[in-house]
Amino acid sequence: MSTSRVSVRYARSFLDTALEKNILKKVNEDFELVYNSFQKSPELIRAIESPIIKSEVKQSILDEIFGNKISNDSMSFIRFILSKDRQNILLEIIEKFFELNNAKQGIVKVDVITSFTFTDEQKKQLQSKFESYLDKKLLINYSIDEKILGGFIAKIGDTIFNASMIHQLDLLKKQFLQGSAALN
Repeated sequence: MSTSRVSVRYARSFLDTALEKNILKKVNEDFELVYNSFQKSPELIRAIESPIIKSEVKQSILDEIFGNKISNDSMSFIRFILSKDRQNILLEIIEKFFELNNAKQGIVKVDVITSFTFTDEQKKQLQSKFESYLDKKLLINYSIDEKILGGFIAKIGDTIFNASMIHQLDLLKKQFLQGSAALN
């Protein structure tokens, strides 16, 4: 079984448990803290995923870091993942948890790349347009790539909306090339 399917199973199981116990909001906050901590510390990732470090040591490391910062339910789940020797997919499980939770709440994650920082008004307009188009709430992550010159590129799942200047210029170039070929 692929790690992705295993990750989904663990994430779905804990999401269902969190819903039953009515602790979904707290668990989501806990997982955000854990996920962000791992993202900021490659050393922590290496330590937890290391086959050389014993499971008890990994457990004590995580207890020390997160023990008094996250709920007992979240910590117990992380301990469970370690006990099943699945620490190498812990972050993937948390990512799948976020995806499943967002889907359950009707929230779509959108990655937007712009050539410059959007103003708050531009962000509101873009969010409004996409929310009305998709009929869902959005969670937008903005990043900057000056190579696109202007406009934006939005990625929603497997769909890409390319409103960048580079793309528009490419389309124009193709039209000119097709037009000149038709003239010959």
